[in-house]
Amino acid sequence: MATYSEDHPDFTNADRGFVGTITPAAITDASGTVIFDADALSFAAGDAPASVHPSLWRQAKLTGRHGLYEVAPGFYQVRGFDISNMTLVEGDTGVVVIDPLVSAETAAAGLALYREHRGDRPVTAVVYTHAHIDHFGGVLGVVDASTDVPIVAPEHFLEHAVSENVYAGVAMLRRGYYYDGHPLDASPSGSVGIGLGPRASAGTVGLLPPTLDITATGQEETLDGIRFVFQLTPNTESPAEMNFFFPDHRVLCMAENATHNMHNLLTLRGAQVRDSRIWSRYLAEAVELFAHDSDVVFSSHHWPTWGTDAIIGFLTEQRDLYAYMHDQTLRLMNQGHTGSEIAETLQTPSSLEDAWSTHGYYGSLSHNVKAIFQRYLGWYDGNPAHLWEHTPENKASRYVELLGGVDQVVAAVRRYADAGDLRFAAELGSHAVFAEPGNAEAREALATVLETLGLGAENATWRNCYLTGAYELRGGEPTGFVSASGMASALTTTQLFDTLAIRLDGAKAAGTTASIRWELTDSAEAYRMELSNSALVHFPTKRDDPADVTVRLTRPQLLALFGTGALEGLDTSGDASVLPTLLGLTDEPDPMFNVVEP
Repeated sequence: MATYSEDHPDFTNADRGFVGTITPAAITDASGTVIFDADALSFAAGDAPASVHPSLWRQAKLTGRHGLYEVAPGFYQVRGFDISNMTLVEGDTGVVVIDPLVSAETAAAGLALYREHRGDRPVTAVVYTHAHIDHFGGVLGVVDASTDVPIVAPEHFLEHAVSENVYAGVAMLRRGYYYDGHPLDASPSGSVGIGLGPRASAGTVGLLPPTLDITATGQEETLDGIRFVFQLTPNTESPAEMNFFFPDHRVLCMAENATHNMHNLLTLRGAQVRDSRIWSRYLAEAVELFAHDSDVVFSSHHWPTWGTDAIIGFLTEQRDLYAYMHDQTLRLMNQGHTGSEIAETLQTPSSLEDAWSTHGYYGSLSHNVKAIFQRYLGWYDGNPAHLWEHTPENKASRYVELLGGVDQVVAAVRRYADAGDLRFAAELGSHAVFAEPGNAEAREALATVLETLGLGAENATWRNCYLTGAYELRGGEPTGFVSASGMASALTTTQLFDTLAIRLDGAKAAGTTASIRWELTDSAEAYRMELSNSALVHFPTKRDDPADVTVRLTRPQLLALFGTGALEGLDTSGDASVLPTLLGLTDEPDPMFNVVEP
């Protein structure tokens, strides 16, 4: 393994092509609230303190850099202005923007920095590499909602952007609050980033739907005079993702399929389990198709790699990493081992461990192995004793009773922690808190264990989860919830109806039936919705079957109805009471539900 010193090529590459940055580096929203501080990781300098794993400290030094960087002639990246990178490629008449960050404010600041140094070039196209919010959420910071420039994305982009960020968005954002370390101060005792980059911004999220779909590997498109050759990579880092090559410039973009760390096969915030087998194969295909003709490769996170041989080596190590995790997990699964057993014993081979870019700063071998097990065999490990377990709260009360009460459990937590068995101490401490959530001794005992686990973690997301758990146990209030509501205008009509259906309280709806015909007057769409057997079913229709109520409205009125429940001004015929009755059977998601306590 190389040393932690800054004479490694990673540090040279992270600084290469620096053009300039902003001072001060705090990016604010319209009200003046700071939504991202690019200087937050500036404390990461010198040797690692005892409170941060030396390897993670090294990664924080690298991801804490920020500004505008030249990647190749006509190719620029804004790095360190959000968790992700925004890339700008100069064309014949303007600039093509690739992956406009999380928030409109950070994307606008990045574009302004680019224009300060490269001139006031118009944005002539936007490319989304994949369907995660940090690669499209800031689009309204680089173009306005009425733009007619091409918006390019892999096929099925909108479907997956909605399923992750809207359907399950509240739960994912709350869990993301933990793995992002949202309430933690950036400091040696708090957040040192997220491994993949600094933490995400907390500004205004939007979405413009794609106007040009990439549907096949080898598809070639010219945007503002720039030739792109695309490689579709579905079910890798995202269910809809693509790499692309610039043949006239010998530049390769690997989206988020090859970054300078081990990635997640199942992110701790939640997502669909990714396919490490196909991920490895698409990396092999990228090497075969593009790497030998590339002088530089960049991704949507971290820093580029220059030189054909270095590019091939980097992509090959990434290829082998995902293949190794997959194949070894399957080998051990087929010998009868469970996911947790495999995660406990499987080690990264030394030949891969020696490469910094394979380290688990964001994903981890432990939870990736469990994700592979889940992908193939699901949550059930095959042991019937685990088939119908109690809920955590009910299980905790029984364990605490067996152990002689909460005071005895807390004493055991401290005993195991003192002996160095922090993992079992955390398990016992969680039982104590779930049995008596108001017990101050139990909360502090568990918080101390979680804090110790966090400060020793190489993985940034594990560190953030542990420290955020400790923060909330000590009375810290969850705040700063980020909403994906800005994406609503891009949803299809079916997706909008889905957002209502998943809010229906099935128990409250029991015994109630209703039918609604929806007529969208500005798009000539007709939908039938039926409340039946506590399910809200909807589908486009060409029939004119009778309904309890017919609602005629425009798409903006539909957005307002689902956003605020506004019923005024709707053109209805039939039983007008059906709509308020239906809305009364829905509930609101809880963006700050408990995680570390019942």
